[in-house]
Amino acid sequence: MVLSGLTRRSSRPWAVVGVTVACLTAGVLALTHGSRPAHADPSALPHTSVEVSASRCGRGWTTPVSGVQVFDLHNPTDGAAEVLLEDPRSQAVYGEVEGIGPGTTRELTVRLGTGAYAFKCVPDDTDAVTGPTVHISGGRSGPAAAPVTEHDLIPPALAYQKWVGTGLSEVVRLTTGLRDAVDRGDLAAARTAWLPAHLQYERMGAAYDAFGEADRAINGTDAGLRGGVHDKDFTGFHRVEYGLWHGESATGLRAPAAALLKSVTALRDDWAGTRMDPAQLGLRAHEILENTVQFELTGRTDYGSGSNLATARANLDGTEQVLARLRPVLAGRYAGLSGLRSAVERAGRTLDGFGHDGTWTPLGRLSRRQRENVDAVLGDLVERLASVATLCDPRRTV
Repeated sequence: MVLSGLTRRSSRPWAVVGVTVACLTAGVLALTHGSRPAHADPSALPHTSVEVSASRCGRGWTTPVSGVQVFDLHNPTDGAAEVLLEDPRSQAVYGEVEGIGPGTTRELTVRLGTGAYAFKCVPDDTDAVTGPTVHISGGRSGPAAAPVTEHDLIPPALAYQKWVGTGLSEVVRLTTGLRDAVDRGDLAAARTAWLPAHLQYERMGAAYDAFGEADRAINGTDAGLRGGVHDKDFTGFHRVEYGLWHGESATGLRAPAAALLKSVTALRDDWAGTRMDPAQLGLRAHEILENTVQFELTGRTDYGSGSNLATARANLDGTEQVLARLRPVLAGRYAGLSGLRSAVERAGRTLDGFGHDGTWTPLGRLSRRQRENVDAVLGDLVERLASVATLCDPRRTV
């Protein structure tokens, strides 16, 4: 997985203070992001106009009914706002709409049954306001979100960060072996040593944002560089890969290999003083494989080794490490956790089928059927992980 030198998926800055993380169930996602139940005809559903403002949050909902319904959320103010429909007692979330602009109306489609409900309006740069409580009798509501505080995410983040520190030490060890092989002029040994070192770095995909500019020096591509692969700013694993598989001499590769080792060593030494944002873990779990599909499965990061499928497997390993830390948070909240686990295992088996004794099938040698299968399996997993990202999306509630 390569982010540096390529187009990163943008991520919103997360505030740590005053944030509650709501982990929504997969069913809620289908109702809160512009979609509606497949069986529901929008024209046949009851509509209720609800005001979104600090002074009149939730006003307009005067005749509550059970079942699938649409709320037309209107923001009459001059600033954007987020709206949550929740249980006012437990703060479990039934639906959410973000970014309702000034003077605009957005739809929220939900299924409501017996229970108490209230809209919470969260205007930009203003305290959250909870509207009046509405009671419904009869029927079954859709799934709700169990609130999770930032403090629940701190232990998994710290555990993951500790694992990354151990992984960086292994990167340094393996990269030292790569540099040594180049120094003694044994390019066959260097080609053998390159892949394990690179894969070890790739397994730590959820930490790349915390790596900052170090990631560009270590794992950047030639994208955007005037001189392409011959540009002086093309450095790191892919620079060494290009030289090893394009006939460059050991003499020419000594400086790039030494620079790579220096960069990974500096990153390892500085890591103890770095702090990852706990709220990023769910997002990163999705981004790792999203970028894998975008860059590895398209061959955009192949500089001669033909190891994209090996890199995809390493990215999957990294995703599993993140999910292992998040599992205590997701258990009991994410109904699709068992299916997600099965999808991860299926992806692992699929990718492992292309690696034998350290040798991996290049993308170009896959049959059409094999390629379609890889794309389908990884694509399905990315879609499931998008739910995890949204499940642990921080929401301001004060």
